[in-house]
Amino acid sequence: MTIDRFSNPAMVVVDMQNDFVRVGAPLEVPQARETIPVHQLLLKSCRELRIPVIYTKFMAGPERILLWEWSPMHAPPVCCCWPGFQRQYTDVDRELDCADIIDELYPEPGDPIVEKYGYGAFHDTNLDDLLTARHVESVFVSGTVTQICVEETARESFKYGYKTTIVADAVSSYMPDLHAAVLKNFALKFGWVSTAAEVIAELRRTRC
Repeated sequence: MTIDRFSNPAMVVVDMQNDFVRVGAPLEVPQARETIPVHQLLLKSCRELRIPVIYTKFMAGPERILLWEWSPMHAPPVCCCWPGFQRQYTDVDRELDCADIIDELYPEPGDPIVEKYGYGAFHDTNLDDLLTARHVESVFVSGTVTQICVEETARESFKYGYKTTIVADAVSSYMPDLHAAVLKNFALKFGWVSTAAEVIAELRRTRC
């Protein structure tokens, strides 16, 4: 029997925030900017097909947590990913909320935004409740960083029983070897790895 891996799907966009994507950001992932056009195609298809889109935001501060040991830029004076903290980036001509989602992919009214204080988007959040309320059975994941928040979120999605696909050309990392390893390992034991074109084609085939 073939599994319908895109039954009642939702898109989860992981951490496409100013402090990860913008030029000169404290946790800059330059490769994330290369995924913006791919994200835009995926989002356009989701809007047309009425597929739910849920965004996540990695938040830090003001209270110190263990995670800061590996990302000391969360501490003052940098205050990376502190909600409401304004920062100037070299590719824009104005200050932006450093924890906000980039303008190019900004949520539409009604799109849920899950705020998380760790790597995975399911841990200690309402993401599962949001998916359940929308009768979601499958999830496809995009965003950054592949081997950190994307991988953790995708694995958690699998653990919660969602048929999960990582969109290979819509995720990004500053470490190509770990990016490749995550995609290979996830496809072996946790879910599927497909390009955006493959995902869109399958969504249109099954929902049109």
